[in-house]
Amino acid sequence: MNKKYEKIVEHILNNENFVLLKNDNHHGTSKYAHCKRVSYLSYLFAKLFRANYHDVARAGLLHDFFYGSRISKDENSYLKHPLTSSKNAIKHFNINEKEQKIIESHMYHHALLKNIMPNTSKEAQIYLKNNKPNNKESAIVCISDLLVSIYEVIIYKISYSCALYTLFLINVIKY
Repeated sequence: MNKKYEKIVEHILNNENFVLLKNDNHHGTSKYAHCKRVSYLSYLFAKLFRANYHDVARAGLLHDFFYGSRISKDENSYLKHPLTSSKNAIKHFNINEKEQKIIESHMYHHALLKNIMPNTSKEAQIYLKNNKPNNKESAIVCISDLLVSIYEVIIYKISYSCALYTLFLINVIKY
């Protein structure tokens, strides 16, 4: 990681409240590691597209700053956790208004997918209406989160499942 990036986020990465995310599983890895990946990829994209890399790095790191799984509490659900994360980020890191908007709009891609499906939930329609990324920084974190999530699911969840199935088949074929 580059020194400029580390200087922007080191106070968050070392914060005792943020470090607790190491205990939460997320896409087969820890939520801490996931947030760090999203933040760094967002930072690189922001540099590439001449966006505000400072706000993107911080908001990318704090985009999933909530405790527990998405199914453990209603406020952690797919479309409510951005608000929970935003509230936690305000409380612990005094984020600015732009960083708040970036965090709150980071699940826009998920709401769009839900909106395409039949029986679209009211929750998805409300999220789409109120949380559309309105600047390139918000779009960058949204896209980075999607890309990192796909990567993590492939690397951690699918590869792990394939390994288990392979072991099962080896044992079945052996006997």
